[in-house]
Amino acid sequence: MTARILQNPWRLLLAINAIVIVGVFVHKIQLPPYVPYIHLIVDYHFGFIKRALIGAIVALFTAKVPVKVPVWLVFALGGATWLATSALYARLFQKTFGFTAKTLPLFVFIAGSPFFLKNFMHMLGHFVIYGCALAIILLLMPAGSLLFVAAAALFSIILVLIHHIHLLMYVPTIITIVVVRHYLTYGSNRSNVAFGAVAVLIISALFFAAQFLGTMPIPEADFVAYLKSRMADPSRTDLLQFAYIWYQPLAKEIADTWGRLPRNILGVPVFALLIWLHSPLWRYLASLIGALASATHRRLVVAAMVGISLAYVVMFAMVFDYSRWISNWAVCMFLILHAVKMLPAKQEAALIPAEDQRTNLFGLMLTLIPRVGIVRPF
Repeated sequence: MTARILQNPWRLLLAINAIVIVGVFVHKIQLPPYVPYIHLIVDYHFGFIKRALIGAIVALFTAKVPVKVPVWLVFALGGATWLATSALYARLFQKTFGFTAKTLPLFVFIAGSPFFLKNFMHMLGHFVIYGCALAIILLLMPAGSLLFVAAAALFSIILVLIHHIHLLMYVPTIITIVVVRHYLTYGSNRSNVAFGAVAVLIISALFFAAQFLGTMPIPEADFVAYLKSRMADPSRTDLLQFAYIWYQPLAKEIADTWGRLPRNILGVPVFALLIWLHSPLWRYLASLIGALASATHRRLVVAAMVGISLAYVVMFAMVFDYSRWISNWAVCMFLILHAVKMLPAKQEAALIPAEDQRTNLFGLMLTLIPRVGIVRPF
């Protein structure tokens, strides 16, 4: 029996991943939710500002009743979002590949990746998971009409209002999903191309408005006083230490990033190692692209992946949360894999082998890595 498990360990690795996720959750709820909590109490009380949509939604349920925003709400909302995203991805995998013994290694490499659900658990309450969840919904939705393009535009607007950096983080992946599932599958004409172009312009304009016009219009002391009025425990001033980000200009963010670069760049070899451990998955993605029936589709998919990667390079130059960016870049590649699988193919690509020793070793190593982190590796 032991030999059989070592030869085909994927069910065991799936169970270990579940245990690791529970461990990450137990660790996470013991940490102070500095950035996630303040995002729940910042709203549009003083006019349009960046990073305020989630807080504005929370305010709808707390403004007219004597209820303040408790710290536990970070974990409740974050946990619910994580569970919903996990369920959506399970449904997407079932729709795209199905759950069989042959597809189990692929599922473990994606769902058990330290870049994906485990790292989202470590970032419980942060905004990045919303981009992933909405992109998965687009991969599950019918894509034959302009309603699909409109839904993608609405999702992108929501993401930019949650945090404007989503324009670089998940909007390019959403655009790719729209192109693959709507324009390449059902064809393009003047009306749907014009609709998509206008949507991109509106989303871009909203990004620039949030980036350059979305700073808090009142003194920081008054802003902090307002935030305290929304807190269940105003004595927790430590949770307000990041209030400055609603005042910080882009130039200061870039200067901080480049100032930290010599130290943060030391994590690049670790990121490279983690990416290399996913090599069976990348080979499968390359095989899927190579198996596409249309050479035009192959070129467009590769161009889209390059564009998504370049957007993350821009983020690397602007904001120093490197572990978070590299993790979400990998998640975007996972989602593109599903989109590519939905295109017409001339042949079936060979799945990740279930009984290859090197592949099994890589799967085990990825399973045992609990997370990647937010700024620096681990």
